[in-house]
Amino acid sequence: MRLIHIADTHLGLSQFNRLDPESGLNLREKQIYDNFLSAIDQIIDQKPDVVVHAGDLFDQVRPKTRAYKTVLEALERLHAAGIPLVVIAGNHSMVKTRYATSPFEILVYHPGDMTAAFSFRYENVEIGDTIFHLIPNMLRPEDYRSAYDEIELSGNHHNVLVTHGLATSIRDRRLATVAEHELDNTILSDRFDYIALGHYHRQSQIADNAWYSGSLEHLTYGEISDQKGGLLVNLGHTDGQVASCDVRHLDLPRTQMIDLGTIPCEDAHPKDVSSEIISRIDGKDVPPLAMAQVTLDGLTREHGKGPDMRDLSSVRERLLDLKIRVITRDRDGAAVPLQQDVRAVDYQKEFVTFLESQNLDARQKAYVERCGLSVLKTVMEKHREDAE
Repeated sequence: MRLIHIADTHLGLSQFNRLDPESGLNLREKQIYDNFLSAIDQIIDQKPDVVVHAGDLFDQVRPKTRAYKTVLEALERLHAAGIPLVVIAGNHSMVKTRYATSPFEILVYHPGDMTAAFSFRYENVEIGDTIFHLIPNMLRPEDYRSAYDEIELSGNHHNVLVTHGLATSIRDRRLATVAEHELDNTILSDRFDYIALGHYHRQSQIADNAWYSGSLEHLTYGEISDQKGGLLVNLGHTDGQVASCDVRHLDLPRTQMIDLGTIPCEDAHPKDVSSEIISRIDGKDVPPLAMAQVTLDGLTREHGKGPDMRDLSSVRERLLDLKIRVITRDRDGAAVPLQQDVRAVDYQKEFVTFLESQNLDARQKAYVERCGLSVLKTVMEKHREDAE
């Protein structure tokens, strides 16, 4: 069994205030659609036995029409190549109640060979010599355990678990998004030949048989150093024993995100700072319509608001986005980054950090933290639903 594992494509995500002149779409949104379809073509060229998508196919519960169209086109290409698709719902594309309509209910009408798990329950499908055990994003953390307990491993097949959530071993890297659930490490059992995980956007191995494929795209500047792409997994032959799978990185199309490094600004003139930014963009051969980030260290009042954006207009026009991070010095001499990427901010962690600086006794602090986090979570969920 040769499978390709991808996840977190977030089709429909739009960023930055720039439109494609031909289609009128948000340019970043269009890039993600185009790169996804190019990735599907490259996946087909690999001739896998199955494609596994471990959640967050869409960025929203109610996908945009163009997002639907893109997925249907991908399904048509996979169908023509005779490659089945196994997909589960992630937290971004999972409805919030059992009574809402899932976007996957439309996709299952496609004549292609697709299995989609999205109904808050464990499902499985047999493809060739492999049983795929599917646990989509669930309403409650404890529902994962209930679903897992329903699994009966086959002694005559490979057993692959596909699920979506944050492994407890990397809980410090939570994304602080709606319905983000932790996966108990006991669920990530070594009895499976392979575990295909979605939700965490950095491609990474968390156990001998368990991998996050990561997202195909750099979705926030917090992911600028993350490896992106898919995983090519070879499970070998079935002999009734757990196989040692061969897992290799698969590079797939994406829009580049480039780190231009840090520019010391303490004794520099603003125009010199602008010139250095331009020089670094030219020196790194940053491709057109890429995303780039530069950090300015040591700006003072003498620099005013920093480099003149008019000096950077030519390079900003060439890029999809140029993010300028500014580091100033607080009273203790520590570096304080400004202009954070809002999608990368862990608001709940920020709230807890704020509480630590307040003059409250232990009982008061525990009460405020409990109530505050509850309210903050509710507001974040409501904001997400309104956006969708």
